[in-house]
Formats: sequence, structure tokens, C-alpha cells
Amino acid sequence: MMSLRLDPYLVMEGNAKEAIQFYEKALGAQLVFQQTFGEFPENPEFALPDEAKGLIGHAMLVIGEARLMLSDTFPGMPVQKGNNVTICISTSDADKSKQLYHALEDGGRVIMPLSETHFSPGYGQVTDKFGVTFHIFTDRPMNQ
Repeated sequence: MMSLRLDPYLVMEGNAKEAIQFYEKALGAQLVFQQTFGEFPENPEFALPDEAKGLIGHAMLVIGEARLMLSDTFPGMPVQKGNNVTICISTSDADKSKQLYHALEDGGRVIMPLSETHFSPGYGQVTDKFGVTFHIFTDRPMNQ
């Protein structure tokens, strides 16, 4: 059975670690995943600036029955109105990910093409024609 969920995704200005601690205290959030940009696999075509290595590349908190995802913005990519709060659409079906991505791309603009990454068989970012940014995330099958 295919799953589909929408989760808020916050993009912070270098203070994601502080935000995580704040939401743990204020909302009783539980940190279930955290990875810095420095912990991502190295990309030989793109050297990671030293100031980015300790920043949060991705984190997930669970608050009650909800998930909240967040990261720091990558150095040189300023946070601005419209991209500081985004929506992550997660599905277990790669074909559904493609369908959603291309539907949202219509009249919008691609931030990151939908492709296989170290953390997902299909991940991309697109801003729709209304200026709302979506992360399309394909869950890995449970047996991998």
C-alpha cells in the first residue's frame, strides 16, 4: 500500500541546533534524526565550505503524532519569504513522486531536479506557481 504524507519543513538561518533544543523544550519534541552538512557523503564536484560543516543538513522531530523537518540554509543561499517554511511530501511510491514533482513544476521552477540521492531513491525540490516550495521525498523500501 502506498503511503503519502505532508510535513512542514523549516529552513533556518544557521540556528537549527538552537531551534531543535527550543522545540524539544517548548513543544515536547523528540529528535529522531539529525545530520550535519559535514556528515553528508562528500561530493568531489563541490567542496563543502568549512562554515557549513557543523550546520544541520537535515533533522526530523516528532511532536505528538506529527513530524517537523528542518535544516539550516546552505551558506550563500539566503533565507527569504516563501522558502523559510516549506512542505515535504513523502511517499513510498517512486512513480507517485514523479507525478507530484512534475505536477508542481507546471508553471513553477525547479530548485533541485528529482533524482536519486544518498538518502532517497527519488528526491527533488520545486517551487510551484504560487511561490510555495515543496520537497518531494521518496521513502526507501523497508527491505533496503
